[in-house]
Amino acid sequence: MSSPAPARGRRGRRVPEGPRASFRQLLPFLLEHKRTLAVVAVLSVLGAAATLAQPLLVGEVISRVQNAVPLGALVWLLVGFVVLSSIISGFQHYLLQRTGTAVVYSSRKRLIARILRLPVSEFDARRTGDLVSRVGTDTTLLYAVLTQGFADAVGNALILIGAVIAMAFIDPLLLVLIIVVVGASLAVVVLLSTRIRSASAVQQAKVGELSSGVERAVGSIRTIRAAGATEREIAAVTETATAAYAAGVRIARVSALIVPIAFVALQVSLLVVLGVGGYRVASGAIDVASLVTFVIFLFLLVQPLASAIGAITSVNQALGALGRIQEVLDLPLEDDGDRVRASTPAGAVSQPQAPAATGDAVTARGSRATDAAAIEFRQVRFRYPDHVVKAREAAAKEARSVLADVHLDTGELPAETDHEVLRGVSFTVPRGSRVALVGPSGAGKSTILSLVERFYDPTDGSVLIDGVDARDRSRDELRARFGYVEQDAPTLAGTIADNLRLASPTASDADCERVLRAVNLGDVLERNPLGVDAPVGEDGVMLSGGERQRLAIARALLAAPPVLLLDESTSSLDGVNEQRMREAIDAVATDRTLLVIAHRLSTVVDSDLIVVLQDGRVVGQGTHSELVASTPLYRDLAKHQLLV
Repeated sequence: MSSPAPARGRRGRRVPEGPRASFRQLLPFLLEHKRTLAVVAVLSVLGAAATLAQPLLVGEVISRVQNAVPLGALVWLLVGFVVLSSIISGFQHYLLQRTGTAVVYSSRKRLIARILRLPVSEFDARRTGDLVSRVGTDTTLLYAVLTQGFADAVGNALILIGAVIAMAFIDPLLLVLIIVVVGASLAVVVLLSTRIRSASAVQQAKVGELSSGVERAVGSIRTIRAAGATEREIAAVTETATAAYAAGVRIARVSALIVPIAFVALQVSLLVVLGVGGYRVASGAIDVASLVTFVIFLFLLVQPLASAIGAITSVNQALGALGRIQEVLDLPLEDDGDRVRASTPAGAVSQPQAPAATGDAVTARGSRATDAAAIEFRQVRFRYPDHVVKAREAAAKEARSVLADVHLDTGELPAETDHEVLRGVSFTVPRGSRVALVGPSGAGKSTILSLVERFYDPTDGSVLIDGVDARDRSRDELRARFGYVEQDAPTLAGTIADNLRLASPTASDADCERVLRAVNLGDVLERNPLGVDAPVGEDGVMLSGGERQRLAIARALLAAPPVLLLDESTSSLDGVNEQRMREAIDAVATDRTLLVIAHRLSTVVDSDLIVVLQDGRVVGQGTHSELVASTPLYRDLAKHQLLV
C-alpha cells in the first residue's frame, strides 16, 4: 500500500516527511521509568486477576441458583473483586498519567539540552520555529504512548490472555470462531496503521513549518504592516495550516476505517456466540451457565481489543513525532567536532605556514608583530557545509517567489550556487592592536569573526589564537577570551541587567551602571525608576535600534575580555553617539586587542592595521594612508565613507 504523497509547503515547496522512528527507539524513553512501569505491571497482574475472577463467580452464582444451592458469601466475594479491580485500575491510571508526563518532561529536557549545544551551522540551516515545535508539539505525542498505548496494551493484555484461556476451557469451538473473526479484523487494522504513521510524520512537519511561519510573521509584524503585506502573510501561514489540516484529515480518515472494523468484529463475534452457543446449549454440549460465562469473557475481550487498536493508532502517531525528535537527538553536538592532536606538544603550532607577504602587520607602537599574535589567519579557505548552502538556496528561492508575487525585481538576491566564502586569507592581529576589516558586502568579513569564535572551522588553513591552532582548544576556553558583538546583536527579553549579565552573571548593579554610562546609555537608566532592572520588552522593543546596539557592546565590555570582536557595531548610531561610542571603546581598549568590521571611515582611520577584503580574498593590508595610495578598492570605499 503506497503512503500518501508528501505535503506541499509554502509557495508549493515540497516538504519531506522526515525520518521515521522505530519502536526500538522509543524504548529508552520508557526504560527511564522502569521502576514505575514495574509497579504498573504488578498492578496489571492483580487487576487482571480480579477482573477475570468476576465471570467465573457470575457463572458459579448462576449454577447455584439453577441448582437451588445457597449463595452464601459468594455475592459479597463478587462485589469485593469488582471494588478491588476498580481501585487497582484507578491507581494504575494515576501512575501511567504521571509517568507519561515524566516522559514528556525528560524528552523535552534532552531536546533542549541538545538543541542549545548544536553547531551554529544547524541553526543556519534550520528554521527556529520548527525546532521549537519539536520541543513542544512533537514531545506531547509521546504522552499518548503510555496513557493510551502502553497502559492499555500491557494492562489489558493479561485480561485478553486470561479470557482466551478461560474461553478455551469452556468451549474451544466457539473460541476458534471468535479468533477467526477478530484475527481478520486485527490484520486489516495493522495494515491501515502504517498509513497513520506516514500521515502523522507529514502533519508534524507541517506543524513545525507553521510554527516557523507564525514566528516569522509575529517577529516582523511592524515591517509587514508597514509594507502592506498583512494579507499575503496571512495567506502564506494559512496555506501551511491547511496542509497540516489535510494531513490530520488523512489520519482521521484512516482512523474512521479502523473504528467500524472493530465494531463489526465485536458484533459478528457476539452473533456467532449467541447463534452457535445457543445451538450447543440445546444439544447439551454446554450448559446455560457456561454460555453466560463465555459471553461475559467475550465482553471482557472488547476493552483489550479496543485498547490494542487505540494503542496501534497512538503508537504510530507517536513514532511519527519521535522520528523528528530523534533526528535532532542524533545530530552531532558542537564539541563533537573538536579534534585532539596528541602528537602536538601543548602550546605548539602544528604545520606552520608562512604568513602572507602583503603588508606586515604592525602594533599600535609601530613594532613588528610578535610570534604569538593575538589572532592569525594562515591561508584560510572556507565554504559553508552543504546543508547550510542548500538551506540558503531554498530561502533565496522562496524570497524570489515572494518578490515575484508582488512584481519586484529579484536581481540582487544571492545566486543559488555555493562557493568558497574565504579563499586563502592571511593576516595577523598583534596583541594590543586595533585591526579593521573592510570590504564590500559578501566579502567574508563576518565569516572571519565566525571562524575566530569557532562557530565554524576552516575548510583549509589555520586560525591561530595566541599562537595555537583554534581547533586545539575547547570552544569554551577560546570564547572566554573574546567579547563578541555580532551584527544586529539581539536583545534578550527581560531586564537591562539580564542582558548585561549574560556573560557576567556575578556582576554587581554598580558594574552594570558603569558600562552603561561608558556607552552613553545613562539616559536609559534615568528614564525608568527601576534602573538596571527596567524591562526591555520582547526583542528589546522598548529600546531604540542604537540603544540595543550599545547595550550589546556594554554586555561585551562588562565581561572585560582581552580581545573585542565588533561586527559593524556602530552601524545603528548617529554621528554624536558614534563619537561617544568610539571614545568609550577607546577607553576600554587599553591593553586589549580589537578586531573590528568597519562600517564607517571614522572607525577605520585610527586603526593600526586595515585588512581589505574582496570576494573572499585579502587585496590589501596597511594603514589608512598606505591603502589610499596602494589599493584602488579601499580608495573607492574611503571616497564613499565606507558606507557599503
